[in-house]
Amino acid sequence: MATYNKRGYKPKKKVENDVVEEVYEQDSTTAEVFNTLDETASKTEEFVEKNQKYIFMFIGVVAVVVLGYLGYNEFIAKPKQENAMNDMFQAQKYFDQAVNGVEKDSLFNLALNGGEGKYGMLDIIEEYSGTASANLAHYYAGTAYLRLKDYKNAIEYLSDFKSEDEILAPLAKGNIGDAFVQLNQPEDALDYYEQAAKMRNNEYTTPMYLYKAGAIALELDKAGKALDYFNRIKEEYPNSAEAATIDVFIGKAEVLASK
Repeated sequence: MATYNKRGYKPKKKVENDVVEEVYEQDSTTAEVFNTLDETASKTEEFVEKNQKYIFMFIGVVAVVVLGYLGYNEFIAKPKQENAMNDMFQAQKYFDQAVNGVEKDSLFNLALNGGEGKYGMLDIIEEYSGTASANLAHYYAGTAYLRLKDYKNAIEYLSDFKSEDEILAPLAKGNIGDAFVQLNQPEDALDYYEQAAKMRNNEYTTPMYLYKAGAIALELDKAGKALDYFNRIKEEYPNSAEAATIDVFIGKAEVLASK
């Protein structure tokens, strides 16, 4: 009897051989991966064994640094900051009294130099360098010098004050601007007023320094810039103290800008 292959028929042996070859290839690939991992692990072990002395030295150095940092913060930095805050109390009290009371010059001097056997802001800066209190003392000292009309020292100490505070940060920049105004350096004053206005966006310092920047810009014949600052006060800070009379300054700036 004649035999025939059905259409589409393929010998099973070929399929079986293909499957075997595929499994063999997968097994070979897996074996290669594990062999590579084994080789890498062996090389790592050899490296560690060969360099374990240096590795342990490195780990030891890192541990010493970390423990030293933690120990410094706990046993040196924190107590130093606490002592600085305690020693600063009287100087800060003199400063507050000077701002709010009479005999301002003598009180600002006491705030700077101390009194009644207590530290002044300058002592805090020297004795507790690197602490938050010493940083804050730079602000107090600079502002006290500004009030005492010692404008160069005001600029020096205020420039060393660093802060992210919503109010104190722009006030420090603005006080530097005030000092430059008194030194008849309006360009520098304008720069610091602009910095102060940009640092934060609040209803107190922002319109105040936009106003001061605008006033100085008018003096420098920069009426266009002044007009921008005055308009910002009217549009963005209508409830600020500066907004009460801002229309007068807007009108003046518009006249000068049109010339």
